[in-house]
Amino acid sequence: MTVTTGSIMTIESTQHVPMALTRKTMAGQVLLTGWRPHRDGVSHTVIANWPTHHGFYTSHHELYHPLLLAESIRQALALLSHTAYAIPLDHRLGWESFDTSLIPAALRTRATPSTVRLMITHTEVSRRRFGSARLAAQVMATRDGEPLGIARVRYTAHPPSIYDRLRGEHADARAATARALPLGPAYDATVRGEQTSLENAVLTPLGEPRRWQLRVDVANRTFFDHAHDHIPGLVFLEASAQAAHVLSGARRTVPTDFDAQFSRYVELDSPCLLEATPPQRRAPGVISTRLTGRQNGNEVFSIGVTASEHD
Repeated sequence: MTVTTGSIMTIESTQHVPMALTRKTMAGQVLLTGWRPHRDGVSHTVIANWPTHHGFYTSHHELYHPLLLAESIRQALALLSHTAYAIPLDHRLGWESFDTSLIPAALRTRATPSTVRLMITHTEVSRRRFGSARLAAQVMATRDGEPLGIARVRYTAHPPSIYDRLRGEHADARAATARALPLGPAYDATVRGEQTSLENAVLTPLGEPRRWQLRVDVANRTFFDHAHDHIPGLVFLEASAQAAHVLSGARRTVPTDFDAQFSRYVELDSPCLLEATPPQRRAPGVISTRLTGRQNGNEVFSIGVTASEHD
């Protein structure tokens, strides 16, 4: 994946990030600290602070979880949609695709927090009738000045009138959260691996090779820091990472690449069945697979994941 950015010249003043613009409600889950526009008019730098300790993002044995970059990007795009592109706060944002590749060595944790800079260029901002918008962004990430990763994201924004019509009976977030399925069983610790705690386990085994049911804990504050009317995309990325780990059999795995397409909203009150392709090893110590989710007979997402294996 090649990321093309605009001018690296920035407007000097860095602006503060109000928590509401990240779409988070718990201060401990907010990663962003500032942002500033570039002079080309389409690029921005967003600054994130990565913590030294976090119940989910620092679980990978002296490495940050790669999904910390995904969540940083999600918050950054929410911020820019509201500030740079004047999308109202009551509009609902959703990902259509998320494609990322990162450098595992750049994920190593340190004794102090790290500063991550996301240089984001929006390559498409198309306004639709009745207030909806479709956006596309390319991201180049650095950590303390060193290359970290790149990403490409397509996402949408819908005003309440359109979103509520799309979601129908599932539009009410509190009601949808209350209807969430009870938690199914998880793999035991020997299969999950030390990198995945029980509270973060998102796979329920079905007793068939490469098949699971999605396990969704609405009390998990990393995935659900507020009520949702559907399952967030970060859960599906984590499911693909955990599926790759189970298929690997290695003591530890670190996902390095995600190629995700999200085609439908995934409901909390209906089983989502997962199936992975047979794992491929095109290089020693590297595994790849594709996880597909289906709900009520429809494909809802498909994620290709590549992970490095460690003893």
